[in-house]
This record gives sequence, C-alpha cells and structure tokens, in this order.
Amino acid sequence: MALTKEQIAQRIAKEIKNNSYVNLGIGIPTLVANYIPENINVVLQSENGLLGMGPFPYEGEENPDLINAGKQTITTLPGSAIFDSAMSFGMIRAQKVDLTILGAMEVSENGDIANWKIPGKMVKGMGGAMDLVASAKNIIVAMQQVNKHGESKLLPECTLPLTGVRCIKKIVTELGVYEVDPDGGFRLIERAPGVSLGDIRQATAGKLITDENVPEMAL
Repeated sequence: MALTKEQIAQRIAKEIKNNSYVNLGIGIPTLVANYIPENINVVLQSENGLLGMGPFPYEGEENPDLINAGKQTITTLPGSAIFDSAMSFGMIRAQKVDLTILGAMEVSENGDIANWKIPGKMVKGMGGAMDLVASAKNIIVAMQQVNKHGESKLLPECTLPLTGVRCIKKIVTELGVYEVDPDGGFRLIERAPGVSLGDIRQATAGKLITDENVPEMAL
C-alpha cells in the first residue's frame, strides 16, 4: 500500500538526529514538524526567519503573523527566535543547518535535483532551494515517486532546470526509501508496506539497485 504524504513525513522524522538544526522545505517536508519524536531535541529552521518552529496549530488557534516559508500558519516553541531573512540565509550559507528536507519534481540517479521551475509556467522565483542544496550537510527528498500522469520522477537524468548537482543523499517516496549510490543509481533500502519490488521497478525510470529481500519500513 502506497504511503500517504503524512506517512512519508512520519518516516523521514526517524532520520532526524538529536541536537540537530533542520530546515523543512515547502510541501510534504512541512509535515515532518508534526512527527518529531519526543525524545529528540531538534531546532527547526524556516528560511523566512525563524528558529524553533513547532507543529502546525490546531484549528482555531492559528496566528496569521506566524507563518513558514510556504505561508502556512505555524507554532513556535519556548526559546524560539524570529529574525529577518538575511540572517536566515546567513545561517544557511554558513552551513549551520545539519539537515535539509526538500520536496522535488525530479531526482536523477546521480543525486541531481530539480524542484523550482517548470518551463512555460509562471514562477515567483527559486526561493531558498539553491542556497539550501549548496550549503546543507545532509539533504533528504520527500516526494511522490510518480507524477499525475503516472510517469516516474526518479530518472536517469533530470529534464527540468536543476536546483543542485550531486547533492541528494536519500529519498523517501510513497513506495520506498532510497539512498543515492556514489556510483549512480537508486539503492532501495526499504519498501512501503505491501508494495512489491515489481511495483517499485515499474515506478523507477532511473537505475534501481536492490536485493530480493528488501525489508518493509516500520512507521
């Protein structure tokens, strides 16, 4: 059974290490804030100028002055700090962020990522994605493995304008968890419960590296 967006975020939350600074990108990554394990001390950074971001607010408790980079209302935790975007990007470019979790339109088998522009469609700008992929110590992609037309987004080469080159370490999709092999290829390390290797092969256009006995992920 393919994972929901919430389950993708729940699985990625298991990758967060204690005492780390983590940036959450727009889309599925923002959901990770709701699944941080209670025994983990982590500081979530929002590129529009916030350290100490908490989970999404309950309905009726939203504060319109507190938003993330995707303009969603958020909460803050005790000890949080609010500042301008110049300081925020200074933190990012100085490699103070330990882990970045991003959405993507495409990822190549060499770890390239395209996540900011579709030619011919209006776009406000690249946002902070290029700074994040150039500066983060570790990058995990949270994405749907196939697009609305059923076409794979794990490719031999990206077809859309690149955000970063050879920068992605790990990918979590509705079908599985992959590591980008240093020699190229998507190494399957976990599969979603009930999803077969055949399903995964059909949804992966790039080079797939897998054993016959890949464990199901635990959520």
